Formats: sequence, structure tokens, C-alpha cells
Amino acid sequence: MHETTQQLEMFDAEKVPTSTQSVTKVTNRCELLVGDARRLLSQMPDKYFNCIITSPPYWGLRDYGVTGQIGSESTVEEYIADLVLLFREARRTLADDGTFWLNIGDSYTSGGRTWRDADAKNKGRAMEYRAPTPEGLKPKDLIGVPWKLAFALQADGWYLRTDIIWNKPNCQPESVKDRPTRSHEYLFLFSKSEKYYYDWQAIMEPAADRKQKSKNRRSVWNIATEPYPGSHFAVYPRALVRLCVAAGTRENGRVLDPFFGSGTTGVICNELGRLCVGIELKAEYAQLARERLLRGR
Repeated sequence: MHETTQQLEMFDAEKVPTSTQSVTKVTNRCELLVGDARRLLSQMPDKYFNCIITSPPYWGLRDYGVTGQIGSESTVEEYIADLVLLFREARRTLADDGTFWLNIGDSYTSGGRTWRDADAKNKGRAMEYRAPTPEGLKPKDLIGVPWKLAFALQADGWYLRTDIIWNKPNCQPESVKDRPTRSHEYLFLFSKSEKYYYDWQAIMEPAADRKQKSKNRRSVWNIATEPYPGSHFAVYPRALVRLCVAAGTRENGRVLDPFFGSGTTGVICNELGRLCVGIELKAEYAQLARERLLRGR
């Protein structure tokens, strides 16, 4: 992808070489960088962002067709190590009172299969490779990726504040007959420091008691998935991101999404009056995000 590189307020233009990525100021509030987040984060200033909100590629579930993509590692340990290093660098760019909201899903062992055919309901599930069964696990085992990653990030210095269950009332059906259909993913709230900014009043939920109009938000969030008409198949819903942005930032706060995808984080930042920097490795998805941000939804 070749396009004009615009200088960002936060960067020295000479430190953002166009040979490795492109930079676009999509709206007055959202800037999009195309390239590998592991390299781009190293060029960002310390303590610049107030909040990080992202959903990285899940291990062994998608093939985005990009060399060096996170999620295609041969072992789950390598996948977790890659994300720990990436988020360690992201932590450097986060303000001391900043928070990190991480959406991550789980998966099952492949049972020795080396590829996966296309799914009529979800073409993005087709893969030319399948990661081998992790050492110590058996075919059909649930791997436990979210908690493996959460504990690894905790050990690396993040404060693990809470796990949130994202319950999907309209989850995708599964043909399995030997376990319940999985209808949830995890959202973890991390902080950089013991004390941090968290606007609990901004995300209060309705109370069942008529005498009390609202209550502190609980740790199970019932949020339907949202279809996206583009070619990106892993889109988290705006309602989920809206809660994270509202709780994690003040007006005009700065948000980082190192796995920008279709641009949902940017859409919500524009809506709520926050600034956003998104990083996307795949040029095709960056273009989808750019178009979506210009549409405003």
C-alpha cells in the first residue's frame, strides 16, 4: 500500500519510515498506522496513552494471510510469549494511571488436523494450517488460552484487576453434541499501577430494585455480536468497546488499539470524543477500517 504519510502530533515524521508502514489521519480524532505493532510501538513515546483497548488474533483460529502474523505460532507458548512482549512495549506507552482492556477467546486442540475447510456461515474460518495439539493436552481439550495469557501478563507486571464474561445472546451455533455451545468470551481489565483511572459511574447498569435506578456494573456483560458487511471476520461489538472507552478515559483521552482490525475502537472514540491511534498489520483490513471511520459507524 502506498499513500501519503501525514505527520502525527505524537511522532517525529522521520521516525515513521514509509518503507515499513503508512500513516493516515482518518478523522480529526483517529490516526491509523499500517504495519507490525511490534515495531511501531517501539517508536511511540512513553506514557502517552490513557487507555489500551484491543482484541488480538486468537491462537490457531484465523489465517489472515500475512507473514509474521500473531496467532499462527506453532505453539500456544510462543503465541503467549509474543503477546507478552508486545503488551510490555504497549505498557511503556501507557500513562501511569492507565488501563488495558483485553478481549480474548479460547479454542480447542485440533485433534491432529492440519487444515480446516471453509464454513458456509463464516468463510473466515478456513485455514491452510492448524497448530499441533499443545504438549500435555489431548485431542478435544479446551486449551485455556485466555487465562494462560492473563496470568502471563500478570507475571510480567500488569495488575490483573478483573475478568469480565462477555455473554453473546446471539452466539454462532455449533454442531457439537458432547458439550454445551460456547457463547462467551473473556474481557480482562488490567492496570499499569495499583491506582488508576476508572469511571465506574459512566458504566453503571439498571437496577432491578425500583427504589434504585442504577447499580455498579457487574462482571457479566450481555452484549450481542454485530455482523460486519466487510471481509473482516472477527469484529467485536461497539457496545462492548463503548463501555471500555467510557470507563477507561476522560473526554479527549488518548486510546491505543494495536490490533485495529475493522476499526471498532476508532468508531467509538470518535463517538465519545476521544483520540485514537490504531495499528493494523493487514492493508486490506486497514482500508476497511478507513472507510468505516469515514462513514462514522
